Parts: sequence; C-alpha cells; structure tokens
Amino acid sequence: LAVKDPTAVERANLLNMAKLSIKGLIESALSFGRTLDSDYPPLQQFFVVMEHCLKHGLKVRKSFLSYNKTIWGPLELVEKLYPEAEEIAASVRDLPGLKTPLGRARAWLRLALMQKKMADYLRCLIIQRDLLSEFYEYHALMMEEEGAVIVGLLVGLNVIDANLCVKGEDLDSQVGVIDFSVYLKSDDDIGGKERNVQIAAILDQKNYVEELNRQLNSTVSSLHARVDSLEKSNTKLIEELAIAKNNIIKLQEENHQLRSENTLILMKTQHHLEATKVDVEAELQTYKHSRQGLDEMYNEARRQLREEAQLRQDMENELVVQVSMKHEIELAMKLLEKDIHEKQDTLIGLRQQLDEVKAINVEMYQKLQVSEDAMKEKNEIISRLEDKTNQINATMKQLEQRLQQAEKAQMEAEAEDEKLKQEYVNKSESLQKEFSQKEKHLLQLETDLKIEKEWRQTLEDDLQKEKETVSHLRTETQEIVNLKKEFLKLQEKNKQLKSICEDQEAALQELASKLSE
Repeated sequence: LAVKDPTAVERANLLNMAKLSIKGLIESALSFGRTLDSDYPPLQQFFVVMEHCLKHGLKVRKSFLSYNKTIWGPLELVEKLYPEAEEIAASVRDLPGLKTPLGRARAWLRLALMQKKMADYLRCLIIQRDLLSEFYEYHALMMEEEGAVIVGLLVGLNVIDANLCVKGEDLDSQVGVIDFSVYLKSDDDIGGKERNVQIAAILDQKNYVEELNRQLNSTVSSLHARVDSLEKSNTKLIEELAIAKNNIIKLQEENHQLRSENTLILMKTQHHLEATKVDVEAELQTYKHSRQGLDEMYNEARRQLREEAQLRQDMENELVVQVSMKHEIELAMKLLEKDIHEKQDTLIGLRQQLDEVKAINVEMYQKLQVSEDAMKEKNEIISRLEDKTNQINATMKQLEQRLQQAEKAQMEAEAEDEKLKQEYVNKSESLQKEFSQKEKHLLQLETDLKIEKEWRQTLEDDLQKEKETVSHLRTETQEIVNLKKEFLKLQEKNKQLKSICEDQEAALQELASKLSE
C-alpha cells in the first residue's frame, strides 16, 4: 500500500470541513433569516474553521523572546495588494481591546465578512504566492489548489448579512475548537425545505436586482467615458478654432499689407504718369519738328501706361481673390462654432439623461427596500397570527373538555338530588316515627344538601365564565379571520407592486439599452 502524504490528508480534511461549515452556515442563515449576530453558533464554527485553514503550514517566525506563529502577518499583507482593505486594517489596529496579533486577525476576518469581500481579499493574497512563501511552507493549504477552492466557496457567503459587534468582544482569549456535532444531520432540517425554497427565491430576486444595478453602473461608467471623450473632442475643436482664428488674423494682416502695397504701387504709378506727362509735354515743346521721335515717345508712354494699367488690374484681381478667401474662412469659422454649440447641447442632454437614470435607479432601489421591509413585517405578522390561532384552538379544546366535565358533574348532581328526594319521601313516614332518633342524621343530610347546592352554584358560575371566555375567543377568531382577509388583500397588493416593479425593470432595461445604443 502506498503511504499518503500527511500534509495532503490535512489539506483534504480542512477543505471538507470548510465545505461543511460554509454549507451549514448558508443553510442555517437562510432558515434563520440571513442577518446573523456574533453569538450564532454556525458563524462561530465558520471562523474557527477559517482560522485553522489559515494556520495550516504557517512558518514559525523568530522574535526577540520566543517563537511566534500567527496569521496576522499574511492578512496584514492584503492592504498592500488590495487598496480597499486599508480601511479594515486601520480599524483593526485602532480597536482598543485587542492586544495579540491573533485577536487582530480574528477581528479582520469578521470585518471582511461584514463587508462581503473576504473572498476578494483572500484571492488577491493567493495570487501573490511569492509573497506568501515568506509566511507559509510550500505544502501549506494557502499555497496549494485547496486554497483556491476555499476562496471560491467563500463567494457564496455574499448572500448572508452579518451584524457583528467586534469592539466589545474578547477575541484574544477565545479557544478555536471545531465542534463536529454541529455538522451531523437531523430530521428537523428536512422540514424547512419549502421555507428555504421561498427564501432562495427572494435571494435570487435580490441577486437579480444587484446584477441589474451592476449593469446600470457599467452603463453609467460607459456614459461617463463617452462624456469624457466628447469633452476631449470639444477641447480639440476649441484648440482647432483658436488655430483657425490665429490663421484668420495672419491672413487679415497679410491682406492689410497687400492693400498698403497696392496703394504704394498706385501712388508710384500716379507719380510716374505725372512725370511722364511732364516729360511728354517738354518733349512736345522741344521736339515739335521731329514728328517721328514724338510718335515713338508717345507709343512708348502709351505702352508703359498699358503695362501699369495691366499691373493695376492684376492687383485688383488678387485683392478680390483675397476678399473671397476671407469670406470662405469666416463661413468655415461660423460652421465650426455651430458644430461646437451642437456638441455642447448633446453633452448637456447626455448629462441630463445620466442624472435621470441615476434618479430612477435610486428610486427603484428604495422601492425594492420598502417592499422587502413590508414583506418581512407581513411574514412576522403572519407567523404571530398563526401562533395565536394555534394557542386559541388549544384553549378552545381545553374549554370544551372542561364544559363537558362540568355538564357531566351537573347531571350526576341532579340525579343524586332526585334520588335523595325520592328516598326522603319514602322514608318520611318511617322517619316521623324515628324522628327523635334520626334528628342528627337529618341535620347532616341538610348540611350535605347545602354543600351540594353551593358546589352547584360554583359550577354554574364557572360555566358562565367559560361561556364568556368562549364568546371572547369567538370574537378573537372573527378578528383573526378579518386579519386573514386583510393579509390576502395585502398579498394581492404585493403582487400588483411586483408586477409594477417588473414593468419598471423592463422599462429600465429598455432605457439602458437605448442609452447604450
């Protein structure tokens, strides 16, 4: 036979104990009402089992005076890996009654269970096995696959609401002993299956609402990302608008420079024309005889004048082109401003839709909480009424038995009275003769009759009281019937509210799908 590894056997046993404790805790919490206190025995056993699982394969750390072996070291490492665990670690360190690292570790486990994040914290710890190797041996449960299985089982504890008081509890001196008698099955557990099914259905509805809330949160985050991208594109468009404005300013400056140059050219041409005119007049005065020379000079001046006119026409055409470019740039500026305004309007509309979705989500969550509280109160009232009806039925049965006994006693007393009367009539003649002798006996009979009459009177009084109690109980049963009718009406209202809630959830899903589109 192959010899099994004792550490593997220990890991398997601890895994089985963890499965049993988690399963028993969830089932008992579902039957108990899901909100657990620190005195709840299955919850205490769960913490003991988790403590044993975390202690398995823990390395002995040397201190100044002795050897130290505690689970607070790896749990303290979680706040470095998971930033949300810093709040738990800080609150555990600030607790005044804790003096030992083991007490801090126990308080940390209770706070993590109340936050419903124990599985997340331990999963982050298991992933970093190079850091865990400082605290655990290579064969420890947290270093092997069994640790991952336990972390997966801990996810199921998110359906439990725990209300634990850590501040005043003595966690340093508790003895962690596993009670195996808790995990033995009993016949009473089979009877609560229907109630467990109902509670499981309610929990499924709660999980569905939580999943819907997560989906809405994801849509809100996607909308936030879309808003951020639109804001970034808006900033880019604003930057492009500023660049376009700078280009327009530069073009306006260039246009101004071209206009100034055009005016200078016009001034020069005018001066040149005046000079040419003076020269022509002088040449006409000096060279009247040389007609050919004058014609050539005239043709040359006319050619220069045409060239200057052509230059002026070209400059005017360029000016027209610049003006048309300016108009096109202004139109592009207006189109850009219009596009920016439209995108800002769409941004405002998206933000309003996001606020409306948030408000609808909060209203739906509040309505769901109100309906759950109403259901809890109605279930408590129904259980109280059922207990009361059972008590009333028991008392009714007792009263009927007492009435029957009292009627039987009355009949017996009447029969005895008639017999005594008959005997008295029959023996009256003989008693007259023996009057002197039987006087004492007659007195005794009279006293007996008086006692019997008093007893009969008391029985009649008791009977009257029992009748009054029966009438009172009948009125109470009538009130219970009325309460049952009211309860049926409340159930119908609850069904209507559930249908309204389902319609609103469908509307929310349609709105979320439209928003996602």
